[in-house]
Amino acid sequence: MLNVGVIGVGHLGSLHAKMFADIPSAKLAGVFDIDSGRKRSIASECATTPFGSLEELLENVHAVTIATPTGSHFDVASKAIDRGLPVFIEKPITATVDQAEELVRKASAKGVTIQVGHIERFNPAILALEHYHINPMFIESHRLAQFNPRGTDVAVVLDLMIHDIDIILSLVNSPVEKIEANGVPVVSETTDIANARLQFTNGCVANVTASRISQKKMRKMRLFQRDAYISIDFSEGLAEVFRLVDADEQSSTPTMMLGEIELGARKRKIIYEQPAVKETNALRYELELFVKTVSSGGKAIVSGEDGLRALTVAHEIMEKINQQKLVL
Repeated sequence: MLNVGVIGVGHLGSLHAKMFADIPSAKLAGVFDIDSGRKRSIASECATTPFGSLEELLENVHAVTIATPTGSHFDVASKAIDRGLPVFIEKPITATVDQAEELVRKASAKGVTIQVGHIERFNPAILALEHYHINPMFIESHRLAQFNPRGTDVAVVLDLMIHDIDIILSLVNSPVEKIEANGVPVVSETTDIANARLQFTNGCVANVTASRISQKKMRKMRLFQRDAYISIDFSEGLAEVFRLVDADEQSSTPTMMLGEIELGARKRKIIYEQPAVKETNALRYELELFVKTVSSGGKAIVSGEDGLRALTVAHEIMEKINQQKLVL
């Protein structure tokens, strides 16, 4: 059984603690937070130890999960990695690209696992597509949220858009070639709404929008590729697939025929599929996979390198937005 410590038990960290307390393959060995009252409260609720210092916690665990403010990720994770402890770090991996590069280098030198909490990778809608061939050439995503003061210490690109950046980078097997972006602060001192256009070397283009000042929530992504259109609703955990297939092709998924197309001698049909979705708690699932990866010595599904790639693109987007502001 893996003894895990949770560092930072605010809103998200407290959920981590509760999940680890309930995962059979892990033991919640303790928690630490600079807010001593909060630390004791969560420790009591989860029947674990409220450690008096970060160092004391690190001495008594096999692995840690870090849910502190982004600005402290690098320092906290570095201390854990220096001790040879695997780390689960909530997104974004660090505040700066330089910090992320150093953390990934340090973990590699120590042979230590880093898993980054890009939770949408484990959304039931994404998991339902695992048996499909995904090769998008155009992607459109919208992640819109109502205003919440929590999280406004960072731009919406790091707060919300980075989820979709990570998903897109995992789906498009090609380097980013060009980025265009714009965005504005509306109710906070940082960018509250942003749009970015990512162009990949294979020709794929992704149009990505994120806002935290919307009246209604939306977390949707649409993928367009040769012979297929895929719609993903992260909020509903729903994936829908429209495919153009040969007339005699059989599907293991229940389908609905929407029409037929004849191209010369080749007869094809348009079908609609709604892949089966498993009831999955994405946070619990990613933490279970972290425990499994650490215990087996495997590679994290969302690795430190993945976190670094997403952060690099996010910062390039923010740089483009800052350049636009200077021009204006």
